[in-house]
Amino acid sequence: MCNLVPSVRALQQARPDIKITWVIGQAEYNLLAGLEGVTFRVYDKKTGIAGMRALRRQLLEERQGRPFEVLLHMQAALRASILSRFIPAKRRIGFDKARAKDWQGFFVSEHLLPHPNSHVGEGFLDFVRYLGAEPQQRQWSIPLPSEAEKEAAAWVSGKQPYLLLSPCSSNRARNWRNWSAEGYAQMIDHAWQAYGLNTVITGGNSPMEQQMVADIQALCAAPVINAVGKTSLKALLVLIRDAQLVVAPDSGPIHMAVAMGTPPLGLYVTSNPLRTGPWLPAEQLQSWIVNCYPAAVRQFLKREPEQVGWGQRVRDPAAIDLIRVEEVIMRLDHIMSAARATTAFEELKQ
Repeated sequence: MCNLVPSVRALQQARPDIKITWVIGQAEYNLLAGLEGVTFRVYDKKTGIAGMRALRRQLLEERQGRPFEVLLHMQAALRASILSRFIPAKRRIGFDKARAKDWQGFFVSEHLLPHPNSHVGEGFLDFVRYLGAEPQQRQWSIPLPSEAEKEAAAWVSGKQPYLLLSPCSSNRARNWRNWSAEGYAQMIDHAWQAYGLNTVITGGNSPMEQQMVADIQALCAAPVINAVGKTSLKALLVLIRDAQLVVAPDSGPIHMAVAMGTPPLGLYVTSNPLRTGPWLPAEQLQSWIVNCYPAAVRQFLKREPEQVGWGQRVRDPAAIDLIRVEEVIMRLDHIMSAARATTAFEELKQ
């Protein structure tokens, strides 16, 4: 969801008078609430068709029966497509054929121009380009209320540096992304011994995530702050903003780190980081993440990366074993060395 915010900002820059209504899920709303110039309307997928009808009635009432000028269908999923038909609009714009998954093409009247082998964030910006605006520098500026600042401050002391670890991705069928507790523990101990970094572990409140943090704590000698299932999304953004770096598999906290300007050490093996990884310049992407995806494609799909689809996943739990502790530590060292060099340079200027 963070990757979509720069498209909103680009539209606002191109058309300062634009009025944007964003139909959004509850969790996503909790993350982005307060975004300037945006009216949010929350749809709970548990309400099904009844909820879609209620949303339509609400929108028509608010707009006195007038349809929206343009609907940007930016989520290529069947439920989102069905929901889009309950939103009154004169124009309905969706992805091009290659990116219009789950029959999205049948639910829209206009299609983006093809943009092969692009990052998902660039795919969202393609909607801005289609409307005739050229996006400038990417901007997020996600609001952080004072309550979130106070909540985050309760977890960390002001001057003690820390890394933020979000060890688990969402639990989806045949979608293996999570590294081992043993690997995380060795990385945590190195960060503590080499740089004096505390580790704040965050995540949801699922049994899988609770077990992961318990295993990590049992295996590492360094101090660990267990905030799993105990923070709001806004407070998580604050914790990410103030961390030295964020370590996580292919998951939301990696994109939140980019939005907050914090280095993301992403662990990628079963999904293509050039498509779904942190939205960074190529040099930083190569230096900051662990990218075992090409090796996984060769070993488990028996093909070269350029021979598979841009969004092809590796559906084998053994692929995660390709991530080596030594490479993760090397990326961490690189990020910390660059941070120290920047700090030293800033001190010289004072």
